[in-house]
Amino acid sequence: MRPPPPHRATTARLQAAYPFVSEGGIGSEGPLIGRDVMGGSFCFDPWVLYRRGVLTNPNLIVMGQVGRGKSTFVKTFVWRQMAFGRQSWVIDPKGEYGPLAHACATTPLRLSPGGPQRLNPLDMPAAKADSDAAAMERPRADLVASLVSSSLARRLLPAERAAVDLAVIGASRRSEPPTLGAVVEAMLEPDADLAASVNTDAAGLAADGRAPALELRRLVGGDLAGMFDGRTATCAVDLDAPLVTLDLSRVFSSPALPLLMTCAISWMQSALARADGVKRLVVIDEAWAVLHDLSTARWLQSVFKLSRAFGVSNVAVVHRLSDLRSAGAEGSSQQQLAEGLLSDSETRVVFGQPISEAGVTAEMVGLTGVERDVVAHLPRGVALWKVGDRSFLVEHLVGGMETEIVDTDSAMLDSAPEAEQVAR
Repeated sequence: MRPPPPHRATTARLQAAYPFVSEGGIGSEGPLIGRDVMGGSFCFDPWVLYRRGVLTNPNLIVMGQVGRGKSTFVKTFVWRQMAFGRQSWVIDPKGEYGPLAHACATTPLRLSPGGPQRLNPLDMPAAKADSDAAAMERPRADLVASLVSSSLARRLLPAERAAVDLAVIGASRRSEPPTLGAVVEAMLEPDADLAASVNTDAAGLAADGRAPALELRRLVGGDLAGMFDGRTATCAVDLDAPLVTLDLSRVFSSPALPLLMTCAISWMQSALARADGVKRLVVIDEAWAVLHDLSTARWLQSVFKLSRAFGVSNVAVVHRLSDLRSAGAEGSSQQQLAEGLLSDSETRVVFGQPISEAGVTAEMVGLTGVERDVVAHLPRGVALWKVGDRSFLVEHLVGGMETEIVDTDSAMLDSAPEAEQVAR
């Protein structure tokens, strides 16, 4: 009997032909994500992998065309992590996480101009009596400067930045924690001793801070008032709930969405300072809105770098990586900051990308030639996972009970047969 004819294959496809030389996987601890198409199941837990030294940071960036399955994956990932005692906080710009919140027996906090709820983005630990005031107020000042710079669409002048820094100190004297309204007041009517600290008088400092104050006033008394312009109502949010959702869908079409998302993320970060030992996912959906602006992108990068200190795994969700590239001109600070976010996200989950995006994705994520071709032809629900320097092709599996919490197409598919509405 003759032996079978020899078979030729490239090394890129050898693993599929010879399973015994395939990737050994990253372990079975953590929630099941789906099926590794090279064989076996695929589980993922960023904290476990960080503890084992597989990852050096726990952050993820998830990308994919609309309809390719990225939202479905993120929602089920949040849902399944709860079985492992994890908590999740979600910035939801489009109002898509309502069914998931309902399944978790929680109610999303819906923020809107003139609405009944307030979150104070300056809720941060109070300065100690024996500490340098300027140093202790630095995180607050950085946030306010980012908001003002973004709103003005330019970098702050040195005099303006000094006025912001001193106004935050002055606002803390007037109320603790200070509010954005108190910061505006402190810029328009600065304390004389703070003005003297930069060799000017109150009138001179007020003049330096007038443009930032009037711009910041928009969040306090203008068209965006009623969301972040007062003290946080502690009864409004249960920080110990398994899922905390901030719904910004009522302002999703606003040009000020980056400002509002930055305020929401800041409030969440300040709440994380409780350091209660709970492992949390912080999901930032539509992250492009924050990254598109230099000031807010800079601020978000600093937030990502604090993930290990708080035991947090940040999950940034974008449609395509050209969203990051378009944050600024070639070689610009915006582009470098956006690409830096990739460096601070050691796990990259790439769902199907348009052919026109494959080259950018390959360059920014560090894909091989074969991986670049693969991401342009991935079917719905299948993603290329880059976990550190290792690659996996994973088919995301959705359980029958999960279909209701991941549905984002109900308006389009209400009249379609149930079989056609299977999870994406």
